[in-house]
Amino acid sequence: MTLSRQERERFLAEPHVGALSVVERPDRAPLTVPIWYHYTPGGELWVRTGPDSRKARAIRTAGRFSLMVQRTEPTVRYVSVEGPLTRTAPDSPQRSWDMAARYLPPDEVGAFVEYDRTHLGEHIALYMRPEHWVSADLGAF
Repeated sequence: MTLSRQERERFLAEPHVGALSVVERPDRAPLTVPIWYHYTPGGELWVRTGPDSRKARAIRTAGRFSLMVQRTEPTVRYVSVEGPLTRTAPDSPQRSWDMAARYLPPDEVGAFVEYDRTHLGEHIALYMRPEHWVSADLGAF
């Protein structure tokens, strides 16, 4: 069953690990990697990555990317979005905190943000406005 707009936006706003895909080269299948993401219903979706990472370079070149999230319990459900790169922004401690707080227990966020700052290098935020949606809840099996 296809999800309603409200259901699919609410599901995408949950903290799933996404599978980001972007065309990197015309002679290859899309680059697909797991990634943390942030989304608020009705708004833009954003990810953080290194400014010179393969995915950042590919997204800037292609001008668009897709992201798919799924779950298997209590039912099989997925949402896939695709859209244009709307903007890039320098990273900030607040963006790092906001992303980590989506995925980690509250008592681990500060340590992760410090590790991110000292070990993972510079990041940027890449924003996408979802234009095309594919979604379904396949029920329990």
